[in-house]
Amino acid sequence: MLDLPIRNIYLARELVDMRKSYDTLSDHIRFHLKKDPLSGDAFVFIGKSRNRLKILFWEESGFWLCCKRLEKGTFSKLLMESLCNDELDSKISSSQWHNLLEGIIVVSSRRLKRYKKIK
Repeated sequence: MLDLPIRNIYLARELVDMRKSYDTLSDHIRFHLKKDPLSGDAFVFIGKSRNRLKILFWEESGFWLCCKRLEKGTFSKLLMESLCNDELDSKISSSQWHNLLEGIIVVSSRRLKRYKKIK
């Protein structure tokens, strides 16, 4: 696995045409997610058939665009909706990211309180 300097992971709520590349995906980030594609955050896009995924992020010298295609099955619509349950923020945790990739749906969970540094 690549060890890349990703700060946060954001999941796009709407399904995306997987023919899109660097420029059109970064425009989608600016206008639909209202985020800066050059921030160092990773942005995840799921294809309309839900068997493909792209992740776009900026690293100091340029964009990275990574792709994954499932040979069998799809990324769960239920899981995607549960990850993006907040209208304002589509930020997901690293454990939610791994669940999305592995196809794990957590039916009921509760996060225990943890210390969080306020910026």
